[in-house]
Amino acid sequence: MNPEQIPFVRFAARFGVEDRVLAAFMLAGPLVVSSLALLGRSAVTSVFAGAYVGLFVLYVAYRGVATDGA
Repeated sequence: MNPEQIPFVRFAARFGVEDRVLAAFMLAGPLVVSSLALLGRSAVTSVFAGAYVGLFVLYVAYRGVATDGA
C-alpha cells in the first residue's frame, strides 16, 4: 500500500510537504496527543511525549543547520 493512498497523507503531500520526515512528525503528532488522552499521564506516556518533542526539535535544528550551509 502506498502511503499517499491515505486521504490525509495525500492532502499533505499535495500541498507542499516535501520533507517526508517532517510530514511523518506532522502525522504522528495527533496520534501522540490522542494516545496521551486515552492512556492518561504516566511515566511511559511522559517519556513517549518527551521523546516525540525532543526528536522533533532535534530534527528541525538539524535541518536548519544542514540547509544553512548549503
